[in-house]
Amino acid sequence: MKQFLYFVQKETWHIVRDRRTMLIMFGMPVVMMLLFGFAISTDVRNVRTAVVTAFTDHETQRMVERLAASEYFDVRYCVSTPAEGERLLRMQKADIAVVMTRGHAVQIITDATDPNMGQLYSSYAMMTLRGDDARTAPFAQRLLFNPQMRSSYNFVPGIMGMLLMLICAMMTSISIVRERERGTMELLLVSPVRPLMVIAAKVVPYLVLAFVILASILLVSKYVLEVPLAGSVWSIVAVSGLYILVALSLGVLISTVARTQLVALLVSAMMLIMPCVLLSGMMFPIDSMPRPLQWLTAIMPPRYYIQAMRKLMIMGTGMDKAMPEVMTLMGMAVVLLSSALIKFNKRL
Repeated sequence: MKQFLYFVQKETWHIVRDRRTMLIMFGMPVVMMLLFGFAISTDVRNVRTAVVTAFTDHETQRMVERLAASEYFDVRYCVSTPAEGERLLRMQKADIAVVMTRGHAVQIITDATDPNMGQLYSSYAMMTLRGDDARTAPFAQRLLFNPQMRSSYNFVPGIMGMLLMLICAMMTSISIVRERERGTMELLLVSPVRPLMVIAAKVVPYLVLAFVILASILLVSKYVLEVPLAGSVWSIVAVSGLYILVALSLGVLISTVARTQLVALLVSAMMLIMPCVLLSGMMFPIDSMPRPLQWLTAIMPPRYYIQAMRKLMIMGTGMDKAMPEVMTLMGMAVVLLSSALIKFNKRL
């Protein structure tokens, strides 16, 4: 046991002395959380608005004032014909034109070159114009779990899944490959400690660091991005621990395939970075993808982790509601860990 602890201590000092590794492991999570939480946002704010009013009465004036007072819209132009409003859209001086006609009917013209944002602008404009007036609001709308419609609620679970996968899998694979590339792995394997204990000793520091990074992500999301932790913190930590085990197992598996650090980085990039962003449901709904890509997402661990975190963090459900995702991650952990150990033994 003492020899195992010595190996853990040796690997820990190796990580701490490597400033680049420390910068990646602790700088990247904070920077990416702030970027996705603030800079990369789908929140509707300060939409450039043109109001088209062929005539003005008390009701139309009240609707224009409601738009101007909203935090979502910035009324910059007041024109008299729909053609002028459309011209402002074509010149990209406005993002939306609100046409008010006689009878208080409203037509909303949006720039739909980005169809998602165009639909959002239209929905926000309709909600703002109708307001709480029962005479002009024939329907009732209720937004669950994210009534402010803040994009950080969607991005935080996705960033957690991507960062933990990248750090645990990529850093573990590079660490083991680096020993083999330098020729020091053979020296470690001929020591009295069994080979699997050597691998475990190299993985343990990254496991501890992953939980430290998880704690920092949760703190930033709660106190900086103001994303609530609606569910049990212990459930969030438990599911995250299982996901970290999956990522570490994948890292060991990559290390058994790659012979150099460059190959490990390329394999990690192809298997982790782009799939984590595009195929995990982090940014794009899985149900909107073509059927072959939906099948491909079924083997992506971040997909199930992100779904579980949205249930536990945002919706505030119990662990029982996240059991389908938890069982899937357990199965992946068993398959990846078994494959990694079998492949590693064969390489030895």
